[in-house]
Amino acid sequence: MLTDDTKATIRATYARLKDGLPGFRARSSQGKMIAEVAKALAITGGAAVIEAPTGTGKSMAYLIAGVEVARAQKKKLLIATATVALQEQLVQRDIPLYLKLSGYDMKVALAKGMGRYLCLRNLRMATNSLQDSAQMGLAGFDADLALWAKPPAERDKQALSKLAIAFDAQTWNGDIDTAPEPISDLLRPMVTTTAGGCTGRRCAHFMICPLFAARRAIGDAEIIVANQDLVLADLTMSSGPDSQGGVILPKPEETLYIFDEGHHVPGKAIDRGATEVFLGATVRQLSRLGRQVHAAYSLTDKETLGKLSLDVGDQKLQQLSDALEELEKDIRLGWLPDANDSEPMFRASLGQLPEAWVDHARLLSAYTTEIQRWLGAVRRAVMEMSEGGPTQEALTRELGMALERVDKQARTWQAWSSDDPENAPPLARWVTLAGDQQLVCHASSVSAGALLRHVLWDNASAVVMTSATLSAGGNFRGFADSVGLPNDAVTLSLPSPFDLAAQARLEVPALRALPEAREEHAQEITDWLAEHLDWDAGNLVLFTSRAKLDRVLQKLPIQHVRRVRAQGSLGKAQLVTEHIAAIEAGKGSTLFGLASFGEGLDLPGKLCETVVITQLPFAVPTDPVGATYAEWLESRGRNPFIEVTVPEATRLLTQYCGRLIRTETDHGRIVLLDRRVVLKRYGEGMLKALPPFTRVIERVA
Repeated sequence: MLTDDTKATIRATYARLKDGLPGFRARSSQGKMIAEVAKALAITGGAAVIEAPTGTGKSMAYLIAGVEVARAQKKKLLIATATVALQEQLVQRDIPLYLKLSGYDMKVALAKGMGRYLCLRNLRMATNSLQDSAQMGLAGFDADLALWAKPPAERDKQALSKLAIAFDAQTWNGDIDTAPEPISDLLRPMVTTTAGGCTGRRCAHFMICPLFAARRAIGDAEIIVANQDLVLADLTMSSGPDSQGGVILPKPEETLYIFDEGHHVPGKAIDRGATEVFLGATVRQLSRLGRQVHAAYSLTDKETLGKLSLDVGDQKLQQLSDALEELEKDIRLGWLPDANDSEPMFRASLGQLPEAWVDHARLLSAYTTEIQRWLGAVRRAVMEMSEGGPTQEALTRELGMALERVDKQARTWQAWSSDDPENAPPLARWVTLAGDQQLVCHASSVSAGALLRHVLWDNASAVVMTSATLSAGGNFRGFADSVGLPNDAVTLSLPSPFDLAAQARLEVPALRALPEAREEHAQEITDWLAEHLDWDAGNLVLFTSRAKLDRVLQKLPIQHVRRVRAQGSLGKAQLVTEHIAAIEAGKGSTLFGLASFGEGLDLPGKLCETVVITQLPFAVPTDPVGATYAEWLESRGRNPFIEVTVPEATRLLTQYCGRLIRTETDHGRIVLLDRRVVLKRYGEGMLKALPPFTRVIERVA
């Protein structure tokens, strides 16, 4: 429990914060958050979900409470965020400021996934290949081990050289996000690695490996900042017969977790378990794998590896290939895609696939499991050779990545052939037709609740999740279900520190067309923007679909189009930079964006004086994961639209509204161009759930 000494230390640290920050203003919401975070983290198994609007000062609140409790309990404090921007803000600004004001000298580590660090072995291989045209797949060398998919451009050659020079000169630590030279999409996978491609301590570069240097820093650190994907990956790794987590990051039972941007956690947890197999590509990859395995037997000069001769191994690969082709044949016979459908999909109702497909999946699951064991032994034999040269390194890398692909296959076929538990949502199982007419088999959980209960809430010392938007107007039921929140967890929605009624108004203009009338609604959006938007100011216009964004752009008068910066025309960061420059130069600028522009954008003051939301952000009804979950709820007599769709749209709508008022001096308006919020029964609840802006709802004449 929270001791009197810890309480006193927290109060003293907060007092130093007040005295040390220029212009600091005490906010009751921040004080309340400090108290609730401290109470939750001090209890073994403690859990809290705290909605803290913009301006609360939540990062400093959870640092003050979290660090003091962690110090008192001699535990690690792990802060998990969804975006690189917030990680950098914490590591470069907020945590150093907190430590300076508190007077503490603590070790801080930034933890990232493997793909964000330079792989020295792969960098050396890629650099050496420039002097050896064979390794580029241009002559004489086994193309299955070639590094380059195509001849490298001059800029890629130069980038390799600059990366190597910078790392050797110790002017760069190997963090890909801070690379001294832009890394192209072709080059990135060549200078990074994956878990399958990494040889760990057996690698000649292990002692100076950027990844393992970062891992060692994590072990020494008292405060760790990580992305949510890495934290979830670690929590879902087995660290023993009956334990999860603690493989990359500290052990869950020794860690206090803060999940900032917590609204991302359910989706990221679902994505962790999602899997897919491209049938045509997988068959081709098996053919290539067969040739690589032949090279491994030849290089190791062994008749058997993993208790299998090469001939028997070939037979098993052929069995798997044949079984994949049989499944493809059955799917094409059983499903005729609609020629008019731009993204053809077969979704299994309640996750129940045709029995014939399930039978194929059972066979494929058995084959892939067997090949996994054998391929692991083949790779170990190659990796353990004392003298193998460049071929050994290339084979180790390729066999490791092949193992990852086989693992994904195994998880897909296991998901397709397993029975769903009673009284729990089924897995979503579906098939799509890719642009090249290739069949793709998919599987995914539809809810992260059970997984997060198992790996997080039941294992961690304590957990706090926070974000500006977690509830639907203070109702946390939807979020609680999505993350499997314990029944005794604290849920708290803090009030905004801003005077929102005085600073902003919410307008619902008298449009006649509803979004279902796509062309008419697009025309009315265009007309409203042309007539009522201040094109000499800073604006943000949010769309729920690329098609409608493009349609409105096509219809807008050219003089307005010239002042629009539309998502997709340039990178998000560059668009925002240009927008800021235009406003600061006294010119008008309007950002057109989709959902990703509806959160995370910080455009205070004149940078954004009007936010236009063109449509209520309801989930796409064809999403197979959401559709399967909705179907399951309906089968149990529940209303998925009211229970899931409306609360999630309300949360997103609140998030979008949050782009407007970023400081105490901001003023502006939010304009909602979707009359359903007035006309539909659910609209009244959505309006009530929004922050207390002044309402201006026009009547239709």
